Amino acid sequence: MCSWNRDSLPVYKAPADGRLSEPMLADYRDAGVIVLEDFVPVSECRALRERAMLLLDAWDPAEVRTVFSTIDQAHLGHRYFIESGDKIRFFLEADAFSPDGTLRQAKVDSLNKIGHALHDLDPVFERFSHGPALARLASDIGLADPVIIQSMYILKPPRIGSEVMCHQDSAYLYTEPESCVGFWFAIDDATTDNGCMYFIPGAHRMPLKQRSRHVGDGEFETQILDDEPWPDEPRLAAEATAGSLVVFHGRAPHLSGANHSGKSRHAYTLHAIDRNARYPADNWLQRGDHPPLRGFLQSCS
Repeated sequence: MCSWNRDSLPVYKAPADGRLSEPMLADYRDAGVIVLEDFVPVSECRALRERAMLLLDAWDPAEVRTVFSTIDQAHLGHRYFIESGDKIRFFLEADAFSPDGTLRQAKVDSLNKIGHALHDLDPVFERFSHGPALARLASDIGLADPVIIQSMYILKPPRIGSEVMCHQDSAYLYTEPESCVGFWFAIDDATTDNGCMYFIPGAHRMPLKQRSRHVGDGEFETQILDDEPWPDEPRLAAEATAGSLVVFHGRAPHLSGANHSGKSRHAYTLHAIDRNARYPADNWLQRGDHPPLRGFLQSCS
């Protein structure tokens, strides 16, 4: 018998070694998502936040004004975005600039995210992203030979942190067979007030709805695979305290509301795939040969 119900997502105290118990695994397989409280110490979250702020301080927003949005897909035509798989790049919120071209708020309150190879290219993020607990967890949920395909530090800034529409991550990080898994760390407390994620438990058993495909010359198209609408209910909040880890299946539909509060909702996300699965050449995220894809236990060469 699973310990979660239609009123809340499965939430557990994180096991010290990352090894999931049979009830935890049963709940994850049933719901497609599990929240593991206190997976990392809050001190490590603060260190990651401090490192992200140092990277942000050194960045000049005049270099590029690329905006990331899951509502307006125009960003997919920008090479700054599509060539970020093996780089560290910065992506502003849609409402970051005023009409005169200046930032409405400070840089830290204007940025949507930093991505997509922090785990490979920055030593602080690399240490956070690799370790035996994550390796055991990835193995337990069924990744035979996991490799980290991308990383994102998401800021969800106060007042302008944008809404993220309901989607499946496997639509963007598609493999054959499908193998994508999300590992989402709460750096700040994530609440319904500041834009926490929501999931439709069990809906990971529904078909993959679409694929975002690169069709050449920096252009992308959305390939519709299934047009059945998402269920309206239940859509359950994944509220998470700082240090918690939300693990979710690549087909698990999820969304988040806009952040209209005065508090940020920083988070750090890793996506892993199975090295044995085929990663199509028309996926939006492509990487060069260096740095090579690595698992949770592989150190940088």
